[in-house]
Amino acid sequence: MKKGRLEAFSDGVMAIIITIMVLELKVPEHDNWAALQPMLPTFLCYLLSFVFVGIYWNNHHHLYQAAERVNGPTLWANHHLLFWLSLIPFATAWMGENHFSATPTALYGVVLLGCGMAYSIMVKCLLKGHRKDSHLARAIGRDTKGNISVGLYVAGIALSFFVPSLACACYVIVAAMWLIPDQRIERQISE
Repeated sequence: MKKGRLEAFSDGVMAIIITIMVLELKVPEHDNWAALQPMLPTFLCYLLSFVFVGIYWNNHHHLYQAAERVNGPTLWANHHLLFWLSLIPFATAWMGENHFSATPTALYGVVLLGCGMAYSIMVKCLLKGHRKDSHLARAIGRDTKGNISVGLYVAGIALSFFVPSLACACYVIVAAMWLIPDQRIERQISE
């Protein structure tokens, strides 16, 4: 099965997710800088979520560049990822409007953990449809960054009930780790 429709659909869904997030930013009633100050937590949540969606889009793009084909399980695994990504606008708005309080911050971490696990499942489905010596299989190798990310998400979820700012720091560290698209895939594609 060709991969073009999966890529196009995923691109569209991720674009809609970003659009929904920006629509959650409400315009202040006043026309001065002080009117923006109460929006700072919401804007910071939006910024972090925008980065995460961008990271998933970049890595999704690179992953499917290395993939030769997709199959039924891969299509469903991709939908699973898109499901979790579609929850980011809700979790972002709730955490921002409640100024990083415990439960919304924990839910944000659960959504990010769901995205990370869904991405891993999608990669495993893709690998099953490829030869062991394919560009994709060689590029993926051991997913150390992915495993560290899952650990940081779990730590962030737990920390959110005690020190929500440390939970957010865990989420920011994961984003910082993934800002540069996965070099393993880029190296394999360029060979």
